[in-house]
Amino acid sequence: MVDRASTKTLRFCGCAQFRQRIVCSTLSSRPVRINRIRESDEQPGLKQCEASLLRLMDRLTNGSKIEINETGTSVRYVPGVLMGGSFTHDCGTERAIGYFLEALLPLAPFCKKRLVVRLQGITNDDTDPSIDAMRSCAMPLIKRFGIEANVQLKRRGAPPGGGGEIVFSCEPVRELSPIELVEPGLIKRVRGVAYCTKTSPQFANRMVTSARALLNRLIPDVYIYTDHYTGKEAGESPGYALSLMAETTEGCQISAECAAVGKSMPEDIGDRCSRLLCDEIAKGGCVDTPLQSLALLLMAVSSEVSEGRPKPTCRRCRRRCRCRRRCPRRASLTAHHWLRPHVIGGIKLTQEQISDD
Repeated sequence: MVDRASTKTLRFCGCAQFRQRIVCSTLSSRPVRINRIRESDEQPGLKQCEASLLRLMDRLTNGSKIEINETGTSVRYVPGVLMGGSFTHDCGTERAIGYFLEALLPLAPFCKKRLVVRLQGITNDDTDPSIDAMRSCAMPLIKRFGIEANVQLKRRGAPPGGGGEIVFSCEPVRELSPIELVEPGLIKRVRGVAYCTKTSPQFANRMVTSARALLNRLIPDVYIYTDHYTGKEAGESPGYALSLMAETTEGCQISAECAAVGKSMPEDIGDRCSRLLCDEIAKGGCVDTPLQSLALLLMAVSSEVSEGRPKPTCRRCRRRCRCRRRCPRRASLTAHHWLRPHVIGGIKLTQEQISDD
């Protein structure tokens, strides 16, 4: 017998949270229709990255139906069955690979087969999470839920030309394990990666020196790796960026990153990234700010009660939570539970927050 509630089409207006609506629709097997997508803009309709995301969902699932009107301002998406498998997807150069990888992370564990996808495009930019941040923070986070996933970096790709490539693999799971992230702990070490492609290797060293000037005043255990790429591994465009990760005594990861835009100097990148990391630490919480929506979504589909202590939620995270309220979880995940967040704010970075280990 077909459940009428599961086949009723959900209707949305506007382009806000387009990716989250598609992900929640796929998880809950609920069709969605999104109207009035940038209908008043000079270039109305879907962007290239959004159309590429729909193509990725079509490759990931079996039986999906996608209907787009002539102007691209209306989309109807009927999700299919998550299959997985092995394939290659070109992400383009409008958004970075992290934009698509964030959509794959909550879907890959529920595929019927092992997922191995090769994503091609931009690996580091100043808009989306970089591959370095995903490997250092997102992978340990989803591992707490019992998800075995891995990200391999094959080639770097800087904007605007891109040319980067990664391989994302994930094993299917029967159910997610509940987590308990209440105590953030104290900062015990800082790690990072400074990369440069088709530029002088000194650019990476200058970023490291600038970042350590601030971080070493807070904690002595700071180590930042340098990566210099040339030839085919360097992609199509020159560029450089810095990604930092602070690990706490309780195993929580907090990240910050900064990529070169325009005529940014390496010293400015290092100083800005280190200050962004200090701001993230000052916010408190156990989950990194860009990963809060992912953690909440995985908590919502876990088998038991999960407890977490996030940072003060941003507007984007609150919008995504409202979107999930209209897209309930899949019928096979019936156990209902409550998320009990402990929100803290207004914390200043003091020496007591730094571990002596």
